[in-house]
Amino acid sequence: MTRTAVIVDAVRSPMGKGRAPRDGKPGGALSSVHPADLLGQVFTRLFERNDIDPAMVDDVITGCVSQVGEQAGPVGRWGWLAAGLPESVPSVAIHRACGSSQQAADFAAQGVISGVYDIVVASGVESMSRIPMFSSRIGQDPVGPKVQARYAPGLIPQGISAELIAARYRFSRHELDDFSARSHELAAAADFSSEIVPITSADGTLVSTDETIRPGTTVEALATLRPSFESSEMSDRFLEINWSVSAGNSSQLADGAAAILIMTEERAEQLNLRPRARFHSFALAGDDPITMLTAPIPATEKVLARSGLSLSDIDHYEVNEAFAPVPLAWKAHFDADPKRLNPRGGAIALGHPLGASGARLMTTMLGALEATGGRYGLQTMCEAGGMANATIIERI
Repeated sequence: MTRTAVIVDAVRSPMGKGRAPRDGKPGGALSSVHPADLLGQVFTRLFERNDIDPAMVDDVITGCVSQVGEQAGPVGRWGWLAAGLPESVPSVAIHRACGSSQQAADFAAQGVISGVYDIVVASGVESMSRIPMFSSRIGQDPVGPKVQARYAPGLIPQGISAELIAARYRFSRHELDDFSARSHELAAAADFSSEIVPITSADGTLVSTDETIRPGTTVEALATLRPSFESSEMSDRFLEINWSVSAGNSSQLADGAAAILIMTEERAEQLNLRPRARFHSFALAGDDPITMLTAPIPATEKVLARSGLSLSDIDHYEVNEAFAPVPLAWKAHFDADPKRLNPRGGAIALGHPLGASGARLMTTMLGALEATGGRYGLQTMCEAGGMANATIIERI
């Protein structure tokens, strides 16, 4: 019998600004919440919404990027126990950079399809206000001398990679800022109430809406921001760069968590649960680690080839907005319909809580497909080192 992996439910926390309290100034709305507790509250809400004994879950697969400090070890396990859920359920932490919780969802679905799992929770968490980006590598070289020698004179930050993509595709600063203003406009107009579950902060405040969206953002205002990655060293190395990537057309640092309840279609029927979507196809790709952020293009080509679908069959494209040049390059390569690309905004407006973003994007894509009556959704994310995931789901 063919086993099908279905999504029964998908929820996320609000997106809080990834800003720690300092100099007497408050942090983001979720900065007071320990990451295990943040994820735990999302787990609690997931099982409040679904009539299922959590002891039936075979595994909890959790994406997290900065697995250090308060996010060290099996953070999904600590979140599960923080929620008061059964000790009998195990968990594992996944690191595929920005695609960590998309990979968690893919592994979960693949485990269901293969017969390893009947019920599994895929999730992700990142508290960027409490565990700043790159905390796990301070003062260290994580790639080693041979990789550095292979790509001499050395690998570069992702922001420079975004500049190289903008130069390759000849995107103007205006195009980047226009796409970014669009992200805020679409996110401000979207109704996320069906996917967001409220989070209680340390002082008892209930946080139920995204803190990151800036309604009324204009291209003119974004144009006043200075390029974030300009340097004389990189200008000498990359003469083609025009220095157009700013804080305004890059993803925001954020705190957030998300969780997806995945099981076999047969088990959902046995439990009288309504499947919302099924997993259709999966793909992975690697690309040049200098431009780094272009791998969603070959990943998309692979997943479409495996699925037997064409891009015109896809109703919703979710391409993570790590930097504006990334989805714009993807759109240009495939000549994709701009109305189907991130139609509820993306990480430029909503934020990019690294380990949680993959599950957050899938949650948002599922809700959008249901709201519009679309059938297929394709999600892809660029990942550090020049990698990408691509996943196609089918709304039921």
